[in-house]
Amino acid sequence: MKRLLIVITLLALMLPSAAVVSAQAEPIISVCLVTDLGRVNDGTFNQYAYEGMVRVAEDLNLDSRFIETVAQTDYEANIATCVDEGFDAIITVGFLIADATAAAAAANPEVYFIGVDQFHANPLPNLVGIQFREDQAGFLVGALAAQVSETGKIAGVYGIDIPPVRKFRNGFEQGALYVNPDIEIAGVYIPDFIAPQLGAEAAEQFVADGFDVIFGAGGPTGSGGIVRAAELGAYVIGVDQDEWVTTFGSGETPGADRIITSALKRVDQGVYDMVALLAEGEALPEDSLYLMDAAVDGVGFAPAHDAVVDEEVTASVQEIFEMLASGDLTTGVDPVTGDLVTDEAMGEMTIAEIAISNPDFSTLVELVVAAGLADVLSDPDATFTVFAPTNDAFAAVPPEVLEVLAADPALLTRVLTYHVLGEVLTSEQLVELASAETMEMEAVGEPTTGSEVTFTLTEDGGLMVDGANVIAADIMASNGVIHVIDAVIVPAEILEMLAGE
Repeated sequence: MKRLLIVITLLALMLPSAAVVSAQAEPIISVCLVTDLGRVNDGTFNQYAYEGMVRVAEDLNLDSRFIETVAQTDYEANIATCVDEGFDAIITVGFLIADATAAAAAANPEVYFIGVDQFHANPLPNLVGIQFREDQAGFLVGALAAQVSETGKIAGVYGIDIPPVRKFRNGFEQGALYVNPDIEIAGVYIPDFIAPQLGAEAAEQFVADGFDVIFGAGGPTGSGGIVRAAELGAYVIGVDQDEWVTTFGSGETPGADRIITSALKRVDQGVYDMVALLAEGEALPEDSLYLMDAAVDGVGFAPAHDAVVDEEVTASVQEIFEMLASGDLTTGVDPVTGDLVTDEAMGEMTIAEIAISNPDFSTLVELVVAAGLADVLSDPDATFTVFAPTNDAFAAVPPEVLEVLAADPALLTRVLTYHVLGEVLTSEQLVELASAETMEMEAVGEPTTGSEVTFTLTEDGGLMVDGANVIAADIMASNGVIHVIDAVIVPAEILEMLAGE
């Protein structure tokens, strides 16, 4: 039933998102927040961002205020008000305000800017975008929805079609399909975040058509959808915050027994973290990105509260969460654009591009770059088979061995190229061959006689490469194929040398 979904991301999302410049800055003493369309008590991410600001301001004794945005045309003026009033840091909420935020940051280098749901391709030292893996949160609640649905039909009521909303939708649908490939899924984008009546009308139509689980992801528009769906007896799923608490008044609002979970984004914690960093005199992340994903509990799913959800279902979703957090499972959704990742898109990328774009290969990428092999594996005219160890595989290598390799580039190059064959071989071809010669190098451009690497089948039909398990096979690239392995493989003569040191 389960299948591996490989996610393609941008390089910026692969790099450590919380790495900061070591230089100390003057601690901030004040912070101002500008909402997206909506209010600070709207029960979704405006409120969550506001609560994060209030909490950090109280904890660290900061002056604070907020400005509620009525229309998109007010973005620049509201930010300017915070600047003119002398606030040290300004929080802006939402994807739609990102351009105004970047422009203000460039024009006011002495003021810090924290953008919620924003990705800034041109980093600035006074600017950070807090990004969330909405696709992971959506995946979790989609998996739950597919197990709770009695009709086999689930739907979503979404706000404006922008990347964060698209990530929620595609993640939701991918999670549902992961659990039940035959599930029927529908959804609609509504070009307004503050139109609860439009959300309600869309939900009403879905329920009339037999969809019995409705996900609302689009601010008050989505909330209007799930309130109406709950009134009609459907199961519903909230977004951003735990909407059993907000939209359904901690169980006091009719329909509270129909909300089975919410796709959580820890907007409050992201805001708290970045403001606290500045209040402590630290610099913002140097790549202008702070990523909140499952690995840092930046996203998740809310408990069922009053709704009846089998413990086994909840346990299965928790297991999926842990797999997403560890990198053992990915969503199949691009975490920047929100688009689905296709096999065709992956096949157009080189092996190096695929490795760079997948966070689970970050250690491998760092070592390949250190060894000077990035250009080799990026060559579109060459062909390779690469056995790619995961981050966990490198973490299992004794630190003293990694130190030896890091200190000897030629040795590191030999170990890395022991993971490479100079031709394209699928998993089926590897089994037929039983062994092949690797393309080891003493250094870049200085090939040596390769070592023999062996391929065997386990009793349960799994493929092994020199004792390492292949955990994902036949990831096709434009210049070859990748087989993901769970251990680092090393030539026998190097193992003997390392054992003697």
